[in-house]
Amino acid sequence: MSALTVAPPSKLHLPALQSVALPTKKRWSVSEFHRLSESGIIKGVPTILIDGELVVIPLANHPHDMGIAACSAALSKQFDADNFWVRIQMALPLGQDTDPGPDLAIIAGAWRTHQRQPTTALLVVEVSDSTLRFDTTEKARLYAAGGIADYWVVDINGRQVHLFRDPLKDAVTGEARYATTTVIDAAGSVTALAAQGFSIAVADLLP
Repeated sequence: MSALTVAPPSKLHLPALQSVALPTKKRWSVSEFHRLSESGIIKGVPTILIDGELVVIPLANHPHDMGIAACSAALSKQFDADNFWVRIQMALPLGQDTDPGPDLAIIAGAWRTHQRQPTTALLVVEVSDSTLRFDTTEKARLYAAGGIADYWVVDINGRQVHLFRDPLKDAVTGEARYATTTVIDAAGSVTALAAQGFSIAVADLLP
């Protein structure tokens, strides 16, 4: 039987390092993300775009849907359709590479007046069942960076609402954040910055 001879390392011909194709991440723009969604490739997969990366979020459950219904009913009483658009789970591009797809967003102006996709909101509301930490940290950062002045997280399990206001850029870290955070329980009430003088019972925002 003949022996197998292997060339010593010094004689092996390896391709130059710079010619080897290395794995790279694909960063998506908002327009690319929307085209991807329209194509049906990610149909049935709840996905949002954060800083150019696709993020899969948990499927909505019944308590979450009920929470959205409660918030929509309560907010629609404060923001009339002639002057505002109460949008439910619609795109809200914040810059070129972020679309967090908020549960609810209040837009100035009746829906017929908007011929282009809104890129800001008077109020953004996220209904949180299993994503409270994400909604109060990462999404709060995104909305602060997007200049959303009034951001609410409706905590279904905790029976309370987290209010985030006064967006700014941290002088030390450079990260966007909210300077003011308030937690109000089910016995209290909240007032939207865009609807001063009209309060909403927190209980009415909860399923």
